[in-house]
Amino acid sequence: MRSHPRLPARSRHRATVLAAAAAAVLLPLAGCAPAAPPPDPGADPGLGAYLGQDLDWAGCADTATNAADAEPFANPALECASVEVPLDYDDPDGERARIALLRLPATGEAEGSVLVDPGGPGGSGTAFVASVLPLWQASPVTERFDVVGFDPRGVGSSTPALDCHTDEEYDAGDVPRFGAVYDVTSAEEAAELAERCTEGSGGVENLVNAGSVNVVRDMDVVRDALGDEKLTYVGYSYGSELGAMYAAAHPERVRAIVLDGAVSPDLTASGFRLSSFAGLQARFDDLAAFCADSPDCVLGPDPAAANDRLHEIVEPLVETPAPTADGRTLSVWDVYLGISGGLYSEAKWPEVVSALTALDAGDPEEALALRDAFYARTADGVYGMDFDTNIAVRCMDAPRLTPREQTALAREVGEVAPMFDLDAFTAGSHHSECEAWPAPPSRGEPWLDEAEGLPETLVVSVTGDPATPHEGGVAMARALGAGLLTVEGRQHGAYLLGGSACVDDVVEAYLLDLRSPPDGARCSL
Repeated sequence: MRSHPRLPARSRHRATVLAAAAAAVLLPLAGCAPAAPPPDPGADPGLGAYLGQDLDWAGCADTATNAADAEPFANPALECASVEVPLDYDDPDGERARIALLRLPATGEAEGSVLVDPGGPGGSGTAFVASVLPLWQASPVTERFDVVGFDPRGVGSSTPALDCHTDEEYDAGDVPRFGAVYDVTSAEEAAELAERCTEGSGGVENLVNAGSVNVVRDMDVVRDALGDEKLTYVGYSYGSELGAMYAAAHPERVRAIVLDGAVSPDLTASGFRLSSFAGLQARFDDLAAFCADSPDCVLGPDPAAANDRLHEIVEPLVETPAPTADGRTLSVWDVYLGISGGLYSEAKWPEVVSALTALDAGDPEEALALRDAFYARTADGVYGMDFDTNIAVRCMDAPRLTPREQTALAREVGEVAPMFDLDAFTAGSHHSECEAWPAPPSRGEPWLDEAEGLPETLVVSVTGDPATPHEGGVAMARALGAGLLTVEGRQHGAYLLGGSACVDDVVEAYLLDLRSPPDGARCSL
């Protein structure tokens, strides 16, 4: 299939970095209570009072907590509510959690809802729908379906909140940062992290119920509360894990599931982390070749030497972070965070080159701006992407590595992605950030069970995806017996975000009328 021109309303609003578009921190939303509609007979009968909830939809104008989100959430087209779920599904009569929802109602008579998750873990579905609202409004999907973004437990306006560090501590760099591995180098640091997360999250029970297994169970309660007999869902990146797990757990309750930027179900957590770093390296290699076309490329004229040149630029920051105009500092970790975020979309490559050029000349401001974009940090110092919840979910999802295994993983990252092969990332001894977590993982490996009797789902996979490589999308389609749309491009995620009418038309034909693309279907960004 060939890409063809977009409608003007859609082409003017391209999103380039999925995590940045998805993230926001919100205030609590309107509540809900059990009501008259009969419980869904397909739902878990043990949930009792959680079924048949009557949602109290109201305006979203007061839900934003920072200036960046204020205008999108104030849009009168949007409505907000929340759904009650058990905090611990093994104790449904115990404490309750709330799942925040944001809805764009259908312009015609609604046939149901499309539930949306932007990924993460830690991405806010409510903020994502609000931030790309013009794209949804221009989509034919909204003529027949409500579009509903949700905040998984621990994220955004959902409660209980999961917190390990304050925004000020993120500003100061006092967190286990993301590089080749999380920066945990001792058992004491791992124990301190677990203690901080437990205290900041209101106790052990709140923290250890954060895993994907419970999020998937929440999704079924949300489906019931929305009044949908079967789930229609769009999940990006980590959201593809949630959608696939739901499909395997409840194949009889699936209407349509789109998995965009799909995660491979064949890989262990460590294997997936390595594949993501390999994907980032491949895109950095592409960026180096792009830069080399300029006579004054900061990475030099030879793309094969770009890794070493990058190391030269950032090495001084290992011992001495650079002071910035707002009183913060730029560390080597910050630079790599910004580069990684910039590699998520080819459209951001010039910004990465410009930031490295400025940094090489002694100016850290552009590199700090890239780092802030990765975290979805707003001008008022609020962090939109919830990396504390990211840690909590991953710790409850994946087996914990021993120090020997974690250290070996760091070395392997340097091998598959030599752009990260700095001693600050790959040398020394490393410990799992989850080593001292107060409960064992609630999800096994492999994490995707077989699904029998599943209607055809749809996987969308970009050939040059830097975060969830294309091979993973192929593996996901194979595991679910799904239709596969292969998208030529170099970006993380494609539907609505890539400016491709070809992609959008295929996905919308599936969401609206359950028409899957033919075998071998291809589009381009």
